[in-house]
Amino acid sequence: MLEDGKRAKAKLQTVSVTGGLLRLAKSLGQGDFVEVAFQTQSGPVRGMAEMLTPVRLATDGALQPFRVPDETQHGGRFQLIFGVARSHGRSG
Repeated sequence: MLEDGKRAKAKLQTVSVTGGLLRLAKSLGQGDFVEVAFQTQSGPVRGMAEMLTPVRLATDGALQPFRVPDETQHGGRFQLIFGVARSHGRSG
């Protein structure tokens, strides 16, 4: 979910406890904070992320990295939930 409450679909290309890479139909603004949510075998993962500069723009969409802010910002819950999913040997 975007800061303004709107939604954008994306395909998760890669993810780690510090960030990841999304394939989007249209890139989002650098510095935008969004809610990233996806399903793993251990359950749903959801948390805030900051969008970074797109690495590729094309007619079929954009590849855009995101980072999970540290605990003092918004990322503690994302890191905690993702860490639990990984500790069970299951990631999505």
